[in-house]
Amino acid sequence: MIYLITYDLNTEGKDYNALYDKIKSLGECFHPLESVWFLQPFHYSDVNTVTEQLRTTMDSNDNIFVVEITDKSRQGWLPKTAWDWLKAHK
Repeated sequence: MIYLITYDLNTEGKDYNALYDKIKSLGECFHPLESVWFLQPFHYSDVNTVTEQLRTTMDSNDNIFVVEITDKSRQGWLPKTAWDWLKAHK
């Protein structure tokens, strides 16, 4: 399973490194766009668990969206490396 994670950190001057480190600690990941990550968890996790873990590094006024993506119908304009990562982690 692969999750797409997207977020807005709304506190001015917010350091994204804690969030990035938390995402990386959860599994194999790829960062194709400024506020988007793909995550293949090391262990089974549902979207609620992933979201709860990431919220520990975020402020109460920040936003996050986590959704499971599949290899079925998907399309976009991403770097080739993003598509390669998705193909390799089906």
